[in-house]
Amino acid sequence: QVQLVESGGGTVQAGGSLRLSCAASGRTFSTYPMGWFRRAPGKEREFVAAINGNGGIIDYADFVKGRFTISRDNAKNTVYLQMSSLKPEDTAAYYCAVDLTPFGISSRSVGLYDYWGQGTQVTVPS
Repeated sequence: QVQLVESGGGTVQAGGSLRLSCAASGRTFSTYPMGWFRRAPGKEREFVAAINGNGGIIDYADFVKGRFTISRDNAKNTVYLQMSSLKPEDTAAYYCAVDLTPFGISSRSVGLYDYWGQGTQVTVPS
């Protein structure tokens, strides 16, 4: 059974940093793309960042480029999202997901991901 568990969320003031973690279990994930998405209050779920199996292909949404960094540690079956220079508009529930396509390319499409975590809340007060 594939399971993804996010952690690391919390409340941080504007300009601060957080590192989110997504621990995957049920199989090895070294060949699968993984991604981060978020859903803010009153808004639709949106793409944040994605990374392919070996970490060689990375994609970021424009609104986080230069502030967020996605990475993965395949030995730990874990993907990370390092967030810096946080803004109030970053407030959202953050979700990680895995695309069970071996050697697939990281994708921005919600529909291509097969399993999702429960989410972790990030709050940046204004």
